[in-house]
Amino acid sequence: MIKDFSRRHFLGVACGSAVSVGLAAQVSSELQAASTRDFRIRTITAGIRIGHPSNLGKITEAGKFLKKMETRYTDLGYEVQTRRIATEAFSEYAPYWKEKSSLKFIQEMDALAGEQDVVFNIGPIITGDSYEADRAKWAVDVIQSTNRINFTTHITSDKRGIHYQTIRTSAEIIRALAGAKPGGEGNFNFSATAFVPAGSPFFPAAYHEGEDSFAIGLETPRLLDNVFKNGDGMPEAGSRLKARMESEFGAVEKTALEMAAQSGWLYGGIDSSPAPGPDSSIGRAIETLTGRPFGSASTLQACAIITDVLKNLSVKTCGYSGLMLPVIEDEILAKRAAEGRYGVSELLLYSSVCGTGLDVVPLPGDISVDAIARILGDVAALSNKYHKALSARLFPIPGKAAGDSIQFDHPFLQDSVVMSPE
Repeated sequence: MIKDFSRRHFLGVACGSAVSVGLAAQVSSELQAASTRDFRIRTITAGIRIGHPSNLGKITEAGKFLKKMETRYTDLGYEVQTRRIATEAFSEYAPYWKEKSSLKFIQEMDALAGEQDVVFNIGPIITGDSYEADRAKWAVDVIQSTNRINFTTHITSDKRGIHYQTIRTSAEIIRALAGAKPGGEGNFNFSATAFVPAGSPFFPAAYHEGEDSFAIGLETPRLLDNVFKNGDGMPEAGSRLKARMESEFGAVEKTALEMAAQSGWLYGGIDSSPAPGPDSSIGRAIETLTGRPFGSASTLQACAIITDVLKNLSVKTCGYSGLMLPVIEDEILAKRAAEGRYGVSELLLYSSVCGTGLDVVPLPGDISVDAIARILGDVAALSNKYHKALSARLFPIPGKAAGDSIQFDHPFLQDSVVMSPE
């Protein structure tokens, strides 16, 4: 089925590989035809503790559980796009990362994830404040030798505040990953995160703590757009959206709780963040609400209204549960960036009232490590000030300068322009 290609194939076997323009159009068309609801289940993510390299059988166990979950939701008429597994911090169960056995271990997990047809996250590779000079090369080796692996670094913590040394390490990783795959796509699988809690279903920020559990992430911008189309502007938008989301999410949660009771897996909640898709633009929904192009005055207000709803739903929420603004994953956001209607500073401003930070932001290919570190420092400072979940998934595009047009040949990255880091 085309939905299996739509996210699982792209994030898994085909991560970073080229997809023809014709196939991209086919996928977009079939996605629209396949969906009978105005939202999708983007992911069901299982969180497991590996504990020791001998415990890799837990990946197979989790994969089978996720398949049962997908079948239950599919039988109820939902479209489930991906199944994913996240572990505790890699540094907890594989502290020997400099040894060759570390890469082999990751490749073994990647192979098991392939057998279960899931996308896999090894969790944060650095949780404290640490400069690690060899991490950038290690990250390139991981991305180039696996198909399904994601990982992060933590650039803030309650104990240390801003992790300045880890920010430097993260900047070097981002700079190195830009050349790991064509079009800078190596950075699709890595983000520097700040106060993102364990249990988020969304990648690459997801990681796990505690008992085996699962969480659900949704793709809901079309739902938002439809609510806003049928309303009378901003004053009542929040209450209309809250009522609709609670009705739809409540039904999703009811099934999750039933599966939790039957299986013994702990239900972690729904990340209410409205993740966009090829035919599901959060930028379009915001423009429907404001009546103005994204980036215009009132965009910040709309972001705040939506986020207030996402943070105050009656269902159990987890992860970011904030507004996602992924620049080159969203048709309208990519278009407005190309028109010069907003930049990196505006995205940080919107993050102050929403989330999730700077996501798939296209930057010049020759951007320096220092410049990347400054951007990460701003994300960390904002997160640390308000203790809110933010992350940075930055996309230096090799061979491109600020203002250059960029085109992508696969379904889930949109054409746009390279943004200035200043």
